[in-house]
Amino acid sequence: MSGHSKWANIKHKKAATDAKRGKIWTRLIKEITVAARMGGGDVNSNPRLRLAADKAAAANMPKENVQRAIARGTGTLDGVNYEEVRYEGYGINGAAIIVDCLTDNRVRTVSEVRHAFSKFGGNMGTEGSVSFQFKHCGQLFFAPGTDEDALMEAALEAGAEDVISDEEGGFEVICAPADFAQVKEALEKAGFKPEMAEIVMRPNSETEFTGAEAEKMQKLLDALENLDDVQEVYTNAVIEE
Repeated sequence: MSGHSKWANIKHKKAATDAKRGKIWTRLIKEITVAARMGGGDVNSNPRLRLAADKAAAANMPKENVQRAIARGTGTLDGVNYEEVRYEGYGINGAAIIVDCLTDNRVRTVSEVRHAFSKFGGNMGTEGSVSFQFKHCGQLFFAPGTDEDALMEAALEAGAEDVISDEEGGFEVICAPADFAQVKEALEKAGFKPEMAEIVMRPNSETEFTGAEAEKMQKLLDALENLDDVQEVYTNAVIEE
C-alpha cells in the first residue's frame, strides 16, 4: 500500500490552479458545456457534469456561469460546439505526455500543440503511443494525518480499488471512473474530505526529474498547459521541488 511521495506535487498543482483562476473558469465552462451536451443537464444523472460542477464550485465560479454553460450544452442557449481531442507525445528523456483538449478548430489546436512540443524539446507521437502507460481512473488525495485504517475501510466499502500511502503520510484513493461519484460522496459522508478529487489518466510508473532537465520538462508542460484549447496535461514525469 506504500508508494512514491506525491504530496509536494499535489500542493504545487493546487497553488498553480489558484494562480490561474481565470483560465480555470474558462476551461470549466467548456467542460460543463460538453458534459451537458453529451449527458444532459441534470447533475444528478450525469456524473461527468456533476464532477465539472463540483470543480466549478471549488473554484468559486458563480452559479449563473455554470447554468449558462449547461444551457449552451443542452441547446437552450446558442454556443460554440466544442470537440474532444487527445494528443500524445514525449517530453525530455522520452517522458510520456497526454494532452486533452476541447476545441472548435482541430487544425488550430494540433498546430499549437505540435509547436509547443517541438519548441520545448518534446515530440508529438501517434495515437496510442503513450496512453498504454496510463490508467484511466478516479483519484482522490487525502492530507497527511488522515486515519489510514478508517479511510481504507470506508474507501473499500464504497467501491474503491486501492488506497495508497506516501512517505509523508498522505493517501491516494483509486477507483474506476464509473464509481468516482459514489466513492467521493461516501467518503465525504464518512468525514473524509479530499484535498483533490478528479478523474484522470494516472501513470503506471513515474520518472523523477531534477536540475536542468526538470526545468526543461516544466517549461514544456507549462507551454502545453497554457494553450487555450488544452484542458488537461498528464505525464509520468515527477518534477521535484
